[in-house]
Amino acid sequence: MDIVDAIKTRRSTRGYKTDPVPRETIAEILEIAVRAPSAMNTQPWEFTILAGEPLRKIIEGNVKKVRDGIAPYAEIDVIGWTNDSVYRTRQVDLAKYIFEIMDIQRTDKAKRAAWMERGFSFFNAPAAIVVSVDKSLSAVGPLLDCGGLMQNICLVAMSYGLGTCIHDQGIMYPDVVRQHAGIPESKRLVIAISIGWPKEGETVNTIAPGRLPAAGVTTWVGFP
Repeated sequence: MDIVDAIKTRRSTRGYKTDPVPRETIAEILEIAVRAPSAMNTQPWEFTILAGEPLRKIIEGNVKKVRDGIAPYAEIDVIGWTNDSVYRTRQVDLAKYIFEIMDIQRTDKAKRAAWMERGFSFFNAPAAIVVSVDKSLSAVGPLLDCGGLMQNICLVAMSYGLGTCIHDQGIMYPDVVRQHAGIPESKRLVIAISIGWPKEGETVNTIAPGRLPAAGVTTWVGFP
């Protein structure tokens, strides 16, 4: 697959087949993805691959905490914008778009709750990649490196016919993940990437949020 086409057509997959993803396939994807650049070649990322019973138990633990009304306590703050910012506007616009596609009415509390739980359930993917970094590293620096790595994973997965979704919901209750994945306290959970075979006919997989043209956020200096 051409890299430009891959970047232009990549989508977040939120509906998966139940078919398992072979361990060898994920291993190959990661071997390619770790070619991502990192500050001074520090390569701060570490992976924990979830599937089967451990993934199921994490999902059950996440959903139980959500239903018990326990607020998430992720180790990385993904949301950091104010309600009067353009970033909040974009977040709300995406939510409205998804709810429209999924036919979830604003007043339908049951459907809204089910959708939220879907995120905490890794979107029911057959496997997930948890990216973590050592807590001896700064809380912010490694995130730049991990961002490039995450893009690599998603693009390489496409060449195998796999779909992915980058999200933090699956790791918003770190103790649940640690309990069933064996990740030590010395590691900071950064992000989760659901991975699997996209389910045909799944409406949610048609979601394609727009992007602002680069021209609108670019300043040229020194060019004619």
